[in-house]
Amino acid sequence: MADWAETKCCSRCREVKPRAAFAGNRAGREGLQAYCRACWAVYHQERQLARGRNVRPKVPTPDGHKYCRPCGEIKPHSEWHRNASASDGLSTSCKSCRAAKGRAGHLKRQYGITEAGRDELIASQVGVCCICLAAVPEHVDHCHETGRVRGVLCFSCNAALGQFKDRPDVMRRAAAYVEGNVWKPTLVAPGVYQLPS
Repeated sequence: MADWAETKCCSRCREVKPRAAFAGNRAGREGLQAYCRACWAVYHQERQLARGRNVRPKVPTPDGHKYCRPCGEIKPHSEWHRNASASDGLSTSCKSCRAAKGRAGHLKRQYGITEAGRDELIASQVGVCCICLAAVPEHVDHCHETGRVRGVLCFSCNAALGQFKDRPDVMRRAAAYVEGNVWKPTLVAPGVYQLPS
């Protein structure tokens, strides 16, 4: 009697399986689905195909691994972010695919361009920063007033523009300072100084 209570016969494949192999169903006679989980998955896919819906095929994966649909690779669980609301507790895409999607979303939201548009800008700059003409461009530069994208800069040049607060007059004074035209007041008379224009 104890063995019968711990097992159930699947109505589809007619195999006797443990109760854990069946999903719960309150309306069912024993509180379980009539089909085992494997048969229910096949039945569900058949119904979806009959309705003309797109059914993604199940990709077999070894234990401790998951299939990433965007990149098409099977990766270990360590390559996935956690998601408590998902049935397997993992995100729907791997860490690298999520990062790429996040970068693309940032470019679209912040600058209104795509990754292809950014790559075209870099190609038009011959693959170097617009200001220093040496470093690899990585950061999209834009006007903070109009939002217009000006180019793609290296980290240092982009940070420098931010420090100068995009003010051309301050940048000109900085250039004069670096060129040796020190920004110092000139003594015209005792106690009277003339500031450079």
